[in-house]
Amino acid sequence: MTFQTQAVLKVLLDDPARDQYGLELATSADLKTGTLYPILARLEKAGWITSAWEDIDESAEGRRRRRYYRLTPEGAAQASAAIAEAIARITPAIRPAENSA
Repeated sequence: MTFQTQAVLKVLLDDPARDQYGLELATSADLKTGTLYPILARLEKAGWITSAWEDIDESAEGRRRRRYYRLTPEGAAQASAAIAEAIARITPAIRPAENSA
């Protein structure tokens, strides 16, 4: 799993029940949208996230509609495990001091 994917998952895990749109995720994960959207597509294909377009009148709102993303319950569990595994890999093992007697 790439560092960029981990960054996206970390943002989504900060509030797993909250819908977040792409630009919001890109900003929070400190990624360019060209990097973010392929990650979101892979996570959705894997079943880790769901997405849906918002239902707005673009003319009345004065902006284009947004696609919102959210972790699935299974995706949240898998994301938590993946982040924990990544942290364990980069954290040096703590070994008990050997007696030098």
